[in-house]
Amino acid sequence: MIPTQRVILGAGLAILLLITAASIGLDVKSRSDATWVNHTVQVQKKISDLRVLMRRAESAARGYELYRSPGFSDEFQAVRAQIAPALADLKRVVRDNPDQVALLEGTESLALRRIEIAAHAMRLRAENDQAGIAALQGKAEGRGLMDTVMGNLDHLSAEEERLLDARSQDSRRTGIVLLGIDVAGALVILLLVVMVVRESQRTTGALKSTLLETTAANQQLEAAVAERTEHLVAAHDELRLSVNVLQSTFHSMAEAVLVIDTEGNVLLSNPAAERMLLHRTGMNLRNLRALSDVFHGDGVTPLKADELPSVRVLRGEQFENLEMIVRPHSGNSPRHLMISGRPMRDGQGEISGAVLVYHDATISRETERQLQQSQKLDAIGKLTGGVAHDFNNMLTVISGNTETLVESLKGQPELQRTARLIDDAAERCAELIQHLLAFARRQPLEPRNVEINGAIADIAKLLRPTLGEQIQIETVLEQGSMTTHIDPSRLTNAVLNMAINARDAMPNGGKLLLETHRVVLDEAYAQANVEVRPGPYVMLAVSDTGTGMTADIQQKAFEPFFTTKEVGKGSGLGLSMVYGFVKQSGGHIKIYSEEGHGTTIKLYLPPGEGMAEVTAPATPQAEGGAETIFVVEDDTLVRNFVTAQLQSLGYKTVAAPDSRAALELIAAGQAFDLLFTDVVIPGGMSGRELADEVAKLRPGMRVLYTSGYTDNAIVHHGKLDDGVMLLTKPYRRNQLAEMIRKALGA
Repeated sequence: MIPTQRVILGAGLAILLLITAASIGLDVKSRSDATWVNHTVQVQKKISDLRVLMRRAESAARGYELYRSPGFSDEFQAVRAQIAPALADLKRVVRDNPDQVALLEGTESLALRRIEIAAHAMRLRAENDQAGIAALQGKAEGRGLMDTVMGNLDHLSAEEERLLDARSQDSRRTGIVLLGIDVAGALVILLLVVMVVRESQRTTGALKSTLLETTAANQQLEAAVAERTEHLVAAHDELRLSVNVLQSTFHSMAEAVLVIDTEGNVLLSNPAAERMLLHRTGMNLRNLRALSDVFHGDGVTPLKADELPSVRVLRGEQFENLEMIVRPHSGNSPRHLMISGRPMRDGQGEISGAVLVYHDATISRETERQLQQSQKLDAIGKLTGGVAHDFNNMLTVISGNTETLVESLKGQPELQRTARLIDDAAERCAELIQHLLAFARRQPLEPRNVEINGAIADIAKLLRPTLGEQIQIETVLEQGSMTTHIDPSRLTNAVLNMAINARDAMPNGGKLLLETHRVVLDEAYAQANVEVRPGPYVMLAVSDTGTGMTADIQQKAFEPFFTTKEVGKGSGLGLSMVYGFVKQSGGHIKIYSEEGHGTTIKLYLPPGEGMAEVTAPATPQAEGGAETIFVVEDDTLVRNFVTAQLQSLGYKTVAAPDSRAALELIAAGQAFDLLFTDVVIPGGMSGRELADEVAKLRPGMRVLYTSGYTDNAIVHHGKLDDGVMLLTKPYRRNQLAEMIRKALGA
């Protein structure tokens, strides 16, 4: 072998050794990268677990506040015991990062303080310490602590995501460099083999020696490549496992998550986004916005284009719990969403996209609204009750002395008339005070078992001269004896007040209907009306054909001194007295009203001892089907309820909030087997008019009506013809199933 060739061969071997050394060094780095990726995944999981524990603790505390159920208290204590160990475990795994350890130490005290506040609130609830509860709520410390804790956890999660991204990119680069080194090593080996083959032609002895050396070097390199390949496969398997864990967590989240680019195209979404936002593969945010109208949290003010969460986050803004109301054009129920947004940035700090997280707060907001309304009426009741009692004390003195004064002034007629005027005014004040006491549920009741049909028949006779000839009074009383445990005199006053309100709502005359029924309010109804206890009741309905009430007026109807009448024509205490009487008697009251069509007020009174307990009918399991039912209902809660019940019976459903939306879907070719519509709906036509239009488009289509009024009230109002099928509200699942099958002719 000539010297030049020896130099070249030596250089080649030196390069091979360098490649091998570099490969070993990069192998060590690759193992380190894989270890850090796995560490980041563990940290993310522990952050997620801690967040879930905090939310479960808060949810259990809220549940106990609403229902006082021991189950919620047990769940709270179980979750509470896990939070401190979870915090300690999280601090242990991030001990290599001083900043994260410092943030967690601050978060730990806040989280434990938040849980202690919740536990304290539950103890106060259990002890019924209203003063303590009011003081605790006045501080409003808990929500701020929870927001801070969740913000700190989000900050930790975002930092770990950043580290995971950086480490994953570094690992990929290391793999690429390793692959290049392996290829370069193979090329060098091939070059050396070629040189050895050429040299073998000159000398056989040198060839054998060179071949032995080359074979040994080749075996060494092959062993190194095989080992490196094995390490790469193991690292890739670990990375794949980590990715699977992240994907499983992502897809199991209850919150909807969208990852978008700068053009609003959805790069990544989870199944919750399909359920909550109706997102489908291939859609971008412009497609989603075209499906709905979007409003601020008040549900009234439209959200401007530059206020949309996607626009704000792509401008670089970060936000938490942005409130938004979404009303789909499809007729599906509106959703109350809480949105968080974070922009994503590339290596140069430029915005490359964003992450949006949507939490559905629809059910919790509706429950809060009902609870606030109930608490509002209770607070007003406590105030008016206290004032009424104080006034009664003063009126006792005034009335007693005035009565004495009238008797002592028999010889002075003028002064006696003046004294009688004072006595009459005091008597009127006493009547007003009795109304206030009734609303505050502090009137002295004398309840007994009352036969409701006989009582209503007697009250109807009293009403005829009171209401006048222009008001037609009808009674529809369920057959059989029905007793209810109430004060009969207060019942008479309540019906009289409702009848007078009905008369004033019918200035040109009309019909007043009094009805009685045995009913059972089940668990589903109780869940939708938080103050109701499920069970048997005696229902008394008072219906009129008057002007009706708007939704806003219905919410204020039971408040004392609230009236829509002219000054001097009403005190605003009539319905307040009825509300207090029913509540104090252990019952429930509900208003069904449509503006321009009339009002039905239903009193659900406790059954008396003389009436057999009414239980849910022992009917067979509700029968369903596979047909498609088109539901037209403007009340969101009712529409959600009926579609869920129909789907549980096996039916497919289509829903619309008004007649206009329903006709648009039908004209577009929507297929269905039965139209199930409310009698009075918005959109320019009634349920009957909608059915007539549907009959023109789909001759022979079957129709089932529903309404918050009673059957007889609607019939007498002239809304339905004879033979038309009607299901009255509220109805139970078996009643719905039976009427659907009847309407389908099955």
